[in-house]
Amino acid sequence: MSKNSPRSTVTTKGKGKAAQSRARQVAAQRLAAQRRKQRIITFSIVAVVVVAVLAVVGVVGVTVWNQTHKPAPPLAAPKGGTTSGIYVGPPTAKVTVELYIDFMCPICNQFEQTTGPTLDKMVQQGQIRIYYHPVAYLDRSSQGTMYSTRASGAAACAADAGVFDKFRSILYQNQPQENTPGLTNQQLIQFGQQAGVKDTATFEKCVNDGKYSTWTANLTDAASKGGVSGTPTVKVNGTLVGAKDTVPNTQTVTDAINKALGTKK
Repeated sequence: MSKNSPRSTVTTKGKGKAAQSRARQVAAQRLAAQRRKQRIITFSIVAVVVVAVLAVVGVVGVTVWNQTHKPAPPLAAPKGGTTSGIYVGPPTAKVTVELYIDFMCPICNQFEQTTGPTLDKMVQQGQIRIYYHPVAYLDRSSQGTMYSTRASGAAACAADAGVFDKFRSILYQNQPQENTPGLTNQQLIQFGQQAGVKDTATFEKCVNDGKYSTWTANLTDAASKGGVSGTPTVKVNGTLVGAKDTVPNTQTVTDAINKALGTKK
């Protein structure tokens, strides 16, 4: 019995050490698991915070964008007109004559003096409706004053006042030469009064503020993109009259109109 005691003592001690080792391993595993769990929780919290911050930044970004990039207001069109021009004559007319003009263009003035009276008569008779497109191709010829734009815009102001046709005629009668500053705003305002503007204060503000400068730029751009390369350009019911880059005479224009009307003269 005594001989076996030492062996028995050695075995018990070995088992004790093994148990302690396993306990330490279990404790280490539990600690590692707790640390992993804590890292996952911490990562989740950080991720939530990051997402929340990004969401706030996104909202702020959208808000700033909306505040600094507001949609452009609708393009204002003058009374009796559209974003591309001004109508003169009855809407019921069978034929629409489009005239692309520039108030500094001398050939436009010649066309006005030669063919204008015939067109005016046809308007009065209800045969045609004229669609004026006062472009600003010759801004470059007014020594930096952008006379074509200002004259076109003033004509739109005159349309608001109901005197576009008379104002247009007066501008041609007082047409400045190319490569000069053109008429001043004050002169344009005076001619508006001469044309019959009643509310002079509103007309004056319209001219001085350049209310229709964007309108002029828009219709000029549309004309250019539409293939109109010079003034005057004449179209009858959408069809170009005469050869491109040439000015049709009165007979050519009236022939095109009569054809569209279905008459032979």
